[in-house]
Amino acid sequence: MNHWNLDGETVILRVDFNVPIKNGVITDDTRIVKSLDTVNALLKSNAKLIIMSHLGRPLKELLPDGSIDFAKFSLQPIAKKLGELLNINVHFAKDCGGPDTLRLLAELKSGEILLLENTRFNKQEEKGDLEWAKSLSTLGEYYVNDAFGSAHREHCSTATIARFFDKEHKSFGLLMDAEVKNASKVMDNPERPFTAILGGAKVSDKINLISSLIDRCDNILIGGGMAFTFFAAKGIPIGKSLCESDKLDLAKSLLQKAHEKNVKIFLPLDSVAADSFSNEAKYYITNEEEIHQDFMGLDIGSQTIEKYNEIILASKTIVWNGPMGVFEMSNFSNGTKQIALSVANATAAGAFSLIGGGDSVAAINKYELSNQVSFISTGGGAMLEFLEGKELPGIAAMNI
Repeated sequence: MNHWNLDGETVILRVDFNVPIKNGVITDDTRIVKSLDTVNALLKSNAKLIIMSHLGRPLKELLPDGSIDFAKFSLQPIAKKLGELLNINVHFAKDCGGPDTLRLLAELKSGEILLLENTRFNKQEEKGDLEWAKSLSTLGEYYVNDAFGSAHREHCSTATIARFFDKEHKSFGLLMDAEVKNASKVMDNPERPFTAILGGAKVSDKINLISSLIDRCDNILIGGGMAFTFFAAKGIPIGKSLCESDKLDLAKSLLQKAHEKNVKIFLPLDSVAADSFSNEAKYYITNEEEIHQDFMGLDIGSQTIEKYNEIILASKTIVWNGPMGVFEMSNFSNGTKQIALSVANATAAGAFSLIGGGDSVAAINKYELSNQVSFISTGGGAMLEFLEGKELPGIAAMNI
C-alpha cells in the first residue's frame, strides 16, 4: 500500500465499522478509530477513497413484515462520526455499488471519502457472489482490506472481490497488516516459555483453539466456566457449576494430548463459589478444587491467582483469550483483573502479549491496561480461527 502512487486513483477500502449503535448514536467508536491510520495514509496519498463495511446482520433480523430494518442497520451515523473524527465531510451513498454510488463516485475528488451503505443489505454479500464481487471491483483501481474482524468470512467485500485484483493492486491496510504480523509472531516463532491463558464459558467454543495451542505452547492456564468441564472429566465434584456433560470425553482427550506433548495444562486450585448466579449471592472461597454441591464456581480463587501469576511472569510469549470468571459482576471480577495485571507486568518485563479479542479485550480496557500489553486484536472470531491454525478467506484471497 505504501509504495503505490495513488494520486487521483480510486481505492476501495474494506473496513470493519461494525460498531454498537443505540437510537442512532454510536456507543463505542473503537473500531472506527482503529481504522484511521489506514484512512489517513490513503487520503495523504491523494486517492479517491471508497469505504465499504457491514453492520450487524440485517437479513437475519428482519422487521415483523419481513422487510429490512434500514434505519437500524444504516451506516449513515458512521459517516457522520467518521467525518467528525477526520474533520472533513464524508460523502454517503444510499446503496452499495448501485446508482447512488455511481452518481457520487463520478463527482468524488482526490482526497475525499465516499462511504457506501451496509454491504449486508445485499443478499449476495454473505454468499460471496462472484458477479456482485466483480461489479464492486470495477468501482476502483486498487483494493485494500483492513477488516481483520471479517477475515474469516468468504464474503464479497472481504474476500471474493480481492480475486479480481492482481497482487500489484491489492494490499492489507495498516491495521490488518498489524493483526496478521502479531498473530503470526505467536503462531510461527514464539519466544519461550509460551503461555496461553484461556477462559470463557464453554470448552466446546475453544476445542480447536486448545488443540492447536497444545501443539505450540509450554503452558495453558484454564479459567472461567470451561474449567469445570475439565474438573468433571477428572471426577472432581463441581456442585452446580457450569458443565458440558456431553464434552467430558473431549476434555479427557485434550488433557491426554497435552500429557503426551509434555504441555502443562493448569486448572484452578481454588474457586470463588456462589449459591446463585448473582452479584448479591452468598459466596465463599474454596480451599481445594472441589465445590460444595449447592454452589457454583464463578471466579478463580487466591491460590490460583498466585500460581497463574508466577507462570505468567516467567513467560516470554503470552496469548490471552477469555475471562477467568464472571468479571461483569464485581464480586467475581478479581481473578480476571489480577490476570490482566499479571499480563501487563510480564509485558513490562519484556514478554510479548497478544490479547485475542472478545471479552479479554473488554477486560483489558475495563482495567485501563490497553497501553501496557503488546497487541490487542480487533477480531474476536477471526483471531480465534487464526490461532486455531485455519486459513482465513480474507487473508488467502490477498495472496492469490
